[in-house]
Amino acid sequence: MVQLPADQVRSAANRLKRAQGQLAGVVRMLEEGRDCEDVVTQLAAVNRALDRAGFAIVASGLKQCLTQEGGAESLDTQKMEKLFLSLS
Repeated sequence: MVQLPADQVRSAANRLKRAQGQLAGVVRMLEEGRDCEDVVTQLAAVNRALDRAGFAIVASGLKQCLTQEGGAESLDTQKMEKLFLSLS
């Protein structure tokens, strides 16, 4: 089991909270009947924020796995590949 350091958890949580706020803004825009292009632009920003948070979490976990006892040999390559692909 990978346990991220507190500072990395805080950073990822902050990114996700910002994305949550952006998504609430997108919902508001839809409800208000805002221009489709504006909505899609904001939705793309939410998507990028979620991608960045996801990659940061996976990268932190990978770093931790590599520095633990067993290092790269104990890494489940297929599992890590699946995680990275799920974000793309």
